[in-house]
Amino acid sequence: MKNKINNNFPKIIISGGGTGGHIFPAISIANALKITYPDADILFVGAENRMEMERVPAAGYPIKGLPVSGFDRKNLLKNIKVLFDLGRSMVKAKRIIRTFKPDVAIGVGGYASAPVLRAASAFGIPTLIQEQNSYAGVTNKLLAKKASCICVAYDDMERYFPKDKIVKTGNPVRQDLFAVVPKEPKAYAYFGLEPDKKTILIVGGSLGARTINQSVTAHLESLVTSGVQVIWQTGKYYIEEAEQAAKAFKTRKLVVTAFVSRMDYAYAVADVVVSRAGAGSISELCLLAKPAVLVPSPNVAEDHQTKNAMALVKKEAAILIKDGEAIEKMIPEALRLLSDEKKMAALSKNILKLAEKNSAERIVQEVSNLLSKK
Repeated sequence: MKNKINNNFPKIIISGGGTGGHIFPAISIANALKITYPDADILFVGAENRMEMERVPAAGYPIKGLPVSGFDRKNLLKNIKVLFDLGRSMVKAKRIIRTFKPDVAIGVGGYASAPVLRAASAFGIPTLIQEQNSYAGVTNKLLAKKASCICVAYDDMERYFPKDKIVKTGNPVRQDLFAVVPKEPKAYAYFGLEPDKKTILIVGGSLGARTINQSVTAHLESLVTSGVQVIWQTGKYYIEEAEQAAKAFKTRKLVVTAFVSRMDYAYAVADVVVSRAGAGSISELCLLAKPAVLVPSPNVAEDHQTKNAMALVKKEAAILIKDGEAIEKMIPEALRLLSDEKKMAALSKNILKLAEKNSAERIVQEVSNLLSKK
């Protein structure tokens, strides 16, 4: 499908999603594209019934959904429908490509990336993969064979991809996180917290994390009696039981919320962050130089969150607690870190060294290179 291209008005598809870790970088790339190409026509393609179907339109971009989902590793019979839906998604993705006629297709990971990038490649459209993790997933390794460019966030990715296609750009993050200075009084006021007290931010990703929530619940008394302030993001599935557990401790120092809508404020007040080890979260922690206790999720493909976390641990830039040991160790380790100024300063200094700045703009530069070649 040969499309006469006007570089001032490029048509670009961005595919993927499923979690905030995929959606926020995708929107950051789109925003950066709009700065370089104000008249660009950008279309998102996501998975039906996933959070991108709400978040992307809220950011001002159109999106089409595919009936695609991930493989069920526990109930293999359910994968019959998964395979059927994948076939339907391939057909729909080809129809979208044929109708929209993009000049470049970008895949950010998530269920929708594979059908869209496969369809784009079949029509001769240049494709760009944005691999967020230190360990490449099976889908991206397969897509890489026909990809024009692979933007990565970690070193040594030639283990998974052709070396001549790799460009290290880092992972794009939400730019609003940098608009608020650390220790901003307005940020403390927003959460009803006190600027002269130390604060732990505990997050389990955009959907929450059961183990992290159980670990907090198990140590609520020691958290409250320690004198520290806590912002605890539970995720929508766990908010009721978290609020119930917190009721016994009537204190303003413990803020329990399903979702933190002002992450810029949350990071601004946080002295220590306890988090899963998703690629997006790690990129934010690096850029903001936050001392972090990472609890990698064991429920992800190829255990990639542990590998993400280990990339930091090897550089003495974060503390890792295994998911299976979190209930016993997570909160005691966070409190220990919070009382050790020297250790916090070292972690902050080392994690900042790993930060990759202007990632979205660097990815847009690679898109521009593909457009000029085309």
